[in-house]
Amino acid sequence: MRAAYEDLFHLIEPLLQGVEKPSRYIDHEWGALSKPDARFRVCLVYPDTYEVGLPNQGIAILYRILNAQEGISCERGYLPWVDMADAMRSRNIPLLSLEGAAPLASFDVVGFHIPHEMAATNYLETLDLAGIPLLSAERGEDDPIIIAGGPSVYNPEPLAPYIDAFLVGEGEESIVEVARELERSRDEGLPRAERVARLARIAGTYVPSLYEVAYDSEQAPHGHAVPRADSGAPAVVYKRVIADFSATDPIAQSVVPYTELVHDRLSIEVLRGCARGCRFCQAGITYRPVRERSADQIVAAVARGLEQTGYDEVSLTSLSTTDHSQCECVLDRLNERLAGTGISVSIPSQRLDSFDPELAEAVAGGKRGGLTFAVEAGSQRLRDVINKNVTEEDLDRAMRAAFEAGWRRCKLYFMMGLPTETDEDIVGIARLADHVVELAREIVPKDQRGGVSVSISVAVFVPKSHTPFQWCGQLERDEVKRRQQLLLHSVRSRQVRVSYHDADVSLLEAVLSRGGRDIAPLILEAWRRGARFDAWSEQFDLDRWRDAASACGIDLDRVACEPYEIGQHLPWDHVSPGVSPGFLEREYRRAAQAETTPDCTRTSCTGCGICPRLGAENVIEGERK
Repeated sequence: MRAAYEDLFHLIEPLLQGVEKPSRYIDHEWGALSKPDARFRVCLVYPDTYEVGLPNQGIAILYRILNAQEGISCERGYLPWVDMADAMRSRNIPLLSLEGAAPLASFDVVGFHIPHEMAATNYLETLDLAGIPLLSAERGEDDPIIIAGGPSVYNPEPLAPYIDAFLVGEGEESIVEVARELERSRDEGLPRAERVARLARIAGTYVPSLYEVAYDSEQAPHGHAVPRADSGAPAVVYKRVIADFSATDPIAQSVVPYTELVHDRLSIEVLRGCARGCRFCQAGITYRPVRERSADQIVAAVARGLEQTGYDEVSLTSLSTTDHSQCECVLDRLNERLAGTGISVSIPSQRLDSFDPELAEAVAGGKRGGLTFAVEAGSQRLRDVINKNVTEEDLDRAMRAAFEAGWRRCKLYFMMGLPTETDEDIVGIARLADHVVELAREIVPKDQRGGVSVSISVAVFVPKSHTPFQWCGQLERDEVKRRQQLLLHSVRSRQVRVSYHDADVSLLEAVLSRGGRDIAPLILEAWRRGARFDAWSEQFDLDRWRDAASACGIDLDRVACEPYEIGQHLPWDHVSPGVSPGFLEREYRRAAQAETTPDCTRTSCTGCGICPRLGAENVIEGERK
């Protein structure tokens, strides 16, 4: 069978000279794992191109874990770019795995990573290329079981008809349990429906076929999922969490690619979770509790990872790396260890309220590139509404320190359309950017001022499930565009560059974030009309989605912009990261009063409910400064 699979790659080879980036489709990278004789076979698929998907730590972690299991093999799959996909269809070539050039349809399990909502049509594109029926209800006994998990699994309903089972939360343990259960049930000769149903017994696993859609009233725009009678499925599926984060391998990556990636570096996850409590941030809820790795473990992992991969850059990744209690110690040790090697260390953007020029210097390694700060809102009132807990004084202090230390470029991130936002808040964004330029003129020597640049990037607020703003609607598209123009005309300095997110893309993201199972036919109809790679600006076309919505009787603007009522059932209520609904309501009401809530890792428990619900706790390795 292995030889037959390898022969299939010869079908792909003639296509390589006619497609963009043929290196996307070449096997045998350094560090790839192969177990051709395993009895149970899994293929993990990232729903985008190779150079986007290979750096993903989630896929990399599960790939190594599954291949470490006796009798289980795991291969990888990526979605071919449109040129290769069209060429494969024209020649009836099925989608193949990377390691063994095996048809995806031949695996026992195909697992999708769900990185964001805009990948919705890519799952259907992948299944269609693989020759696997799109709807789970139409799959036969010999079709693979389709599972999915990832950071955007917390409203699974728009994808529910297409996925057999969702793995909610951290998958290091559950992916093995699911694979072993499916291996057992296959060996017992159970029918496909029963094999899938058994997965609901595994904590953190949501099986859509065991639930039906109920409505609060005939007028309710969206339903909510409830277990079918006698299904045995839980009313709420709570996420899985790894209590002992330090026991996991800090090095996710084993594969070194032939081609340049979007994140072409060694990544070490130093911290999981964030308790800062920004009310718009879904990850800040779904990744809790906070768990740190020790400085010793991080430094040792960097040394081992560089030896195994040969990268010349290391990224210390997390939702907020500078919140690690030993961040400065780690950077000092790494810089001392890597001195003279040409290897650099990078971290995500620093917080304004804890910016330290010495810390930034340790990251920059003597180079003065650009600094990035997330300010989020143009007024203190609105920053209090969203619980950002940074002030204009923090921005002033951080930028003064940066300019005095030699930095000349900075990028400030903001959001537009946040709850209670007014025109004054939009003008405030421009005012803050102009103020930073004025600070530079005050501090930077005259002969260096030409090198000063301030960039502001403004995203459109998208309401997300399981956040205090989950009941809010998105700002209407025309109003988004008006406020974008207001911002452009409010900036006075020519040294400020403004960019903002596409209002059309943000509208669709909100639809896919807030909709229920009734949105699933929209995704299918949009894909049939040519929608794929919607996260790529050159491929996105809102008109396709509007035409599809019209055919399905769906009003995109209503789905995106109409608020939910407190107390009504929400489409995602049956899947939970463990947060207390009462906590979210309380935070929503505190937002309306512009009252802030502290970080529980710096004060005391704020009552989100996640630790007691999941049997976990915050783990802080060092003393907070």
